Amino acid sequence: MLDIAEELHRWVEQGRDFAVATVVAVGGSAPRLPGAALAVDADGTAIGSVSGGCVEGAVYELCRQALEDGDTVLERFGYSDDDAFAVGLTCGGVIDILVTPVRARDTARRAVLATALAAVADGQATAVARIVSGPAELVGRALLVRSDGSYEGGFGAHPELDRTVVGETVAQLDAGRTGTLEIGEQGSRCGAPLTLLVESSVPPPRMIVFGAIDFASALVRMGKFLGYRVTVCDARPVFATRTRFPDADEIAVDWPHRYLESTDVDARTVLCVLTHDAKFDVPLLRLALRLPVAYVGAMGSRRTHLDRNKRLREVGVTELELARLRSPIGLDLGARTPEETALSIASEIVANRRGGSGSSLTGAHTPIHHDPNSVPARRIGSVA
Repeated sequence: MLDIAEELHRWVEQGRDFAVATVVAVGGSAPRLPGAALAVDADGTAIGSVSGGCVEGAVYELCRQALEDGDTVLERFGYSDDDAFAVGLTCGGVIDILVTPVRARDTARRAVLATALAAVADGQATAVARIVSGPAELVGRALLVRSDGSYEGGFGAHPELDRTVVGETVAQLDAGRTGTLEIGEQGSRCGAPLTLLVESSVPPPRMIVFGAIDFASALVRMGKFLGYRVTVCDARPVFATRTRFPDADEIAVDWPHRYLESTDVDARTVLCVLTHDAKFDVPLLRLALRLPVAYVGAMGSRRTHLDRNKRLREVGVTELELARLRSPIGLDLGARTPEETALSIASEIVANRRGGSGSSLTGAHTPIHHDPNSVPARRIGSVA
């Protein structure tokens, strides 16, 4: 749901009633991950997507029905071998969809979701926990959690339940994860289980491109396409200019290692070192390989790579740290142009993030969609 927060926030401000369908669990080769959403307002306007087209029509009708009768519904969609024209996922996967009406008369639910949508639209780190399965009176209830542990809403059951969910949700938010968790009705790991979907919305991850060269310009555009907040850093002011990098969110004129020491990075940050100049690369990579970032890649020929590794060892970089370095940067696509090279680098970043092999899918028997946070689809049903 939070992936369409800006549009839903406008609907709330306009006083529209709507129903939102959210992917809560996936199994097999499902096209979209938990958290993907489609919403339909009272006029029949639709935004978002839950399957890339396979089951949108059926989910649209579920949303219209939920708006009419006020019921929260959990529905499963999967591929049918018996009827090729049945509503389902032609890719062979299974998805569970939670459809929740958000109407003016649903004051408590609407207030929590409205606050969450406003926070996400404002760029704040926010998470929403919703009960997906459990007692009928609890399903669909929501709780908004902020990164500092403060929260709004609640489940109105056992008081320990809210506290436990807040703690679990803060952990998910810190990691920027969306997924399900199971706890007992009284907030413990024991007792009748509740399944909750935790959706996290955090500021875009960072891509920092070191080296203001032609290849960097193409990589900046690719990084923006993938949803990164992109910074270009170079010590040479004549090259690190807004004219050369109009798509960058930030341009830093500084020595790369000095800039990296002073800026904020996290476990989602990717660092792309394109300078292939030892006076820049060595102090930068010495620092970068010791930071808890998602990816560190460095451009250069095989010869440059070997020389750079030798220099890094001489300044104390360990073999374990060196093993984190993606060098030469990118996947083997046979790339030559800046745009092709940017695609090669971006492909490696995506493969590293999603656990892909980078191999051709033709003739392979591995899953098409990889995600370490996805979970098997669970049992489904309908609740009032």
